[in-house]
Amino acid sequence: AIKALDGVTVGIKRGEVVVVIGPSGSGKSTFLRSLNLLEEPTGGKVIFEGNEITDPKTNINLHRQKMGMVFQHFNLFPNMTVLKNMTLAPIKLLKMPKAEAQSKALELLERVGLGDRAQSYPAQLSGGQKQRISIARVFLKNPPIIILDEATSALDNESEFAVAKSLNKLSEGRTTITIAHRLSSIKNSDRILVLTEDGIVEEGNHETLMAQKGIYHEFYTMADRMK
Repeated sequence: AIKALDGVTVGIKRGEVVVVIGPSGSGKSTFLRSLNLLEEPTGGKVIFEGNEITDPKTNINLHRQKMGMVFQHFNLFPNMTVLKNMTLAPIKLLKMPKAEAQSKALELLERVGLGDRAQSYPAQLSGGQKQRISIARVFLKNPPIIILDEATSALDNESEFAVAKSLNKLSEGRTTITIAHRLSSIKNSDRILVLTEDGIVEEGNHETLMAQKGIYHEFYTMADRMK
């Protein structure tokens, strides 16, 4: 059997901003999805806050509530307004009072620059606006950990910039693990993991990895030239 991830061992500290980069097919999305068991590892362990969440006896839903995940697909319900899209899960799953959920949702929409869109439907929004809604929705749960699976890769440059700005503002003080391709978000992270089919082959901050003149240096230099 082909292994999507093999020999990946990494520890992530509370409040750290970690970026994962690597060639297509190296297992980046699988790695992120394994962190909250959207992909169940066939071997190894995922330990979160001292608990082995890969243990079948663990209530994974309790841990998932602490992890907000944003994908590149918006996953908005087309038949619901933006406000309903945002408040459905907090009200139903987290038992948040409706008035509180709506108040927090409206505040978050203001913070991502879409305060006037609460009663709009997804079909009335651009791709960048939909992605900002899906990001705001994740933050409504107020999770201490944010996992971003190429959350801005389907957007044009202008939308991507607006979304990245919203994300930076909302992510402050949280642990953030992201697959990124924007040079600024990679450069400003606390730690970069370079993932290939051989596992994590380089690890460190931007300056350290540039000095090593390895895969990251080559990737960054090439991406910089293509800007």
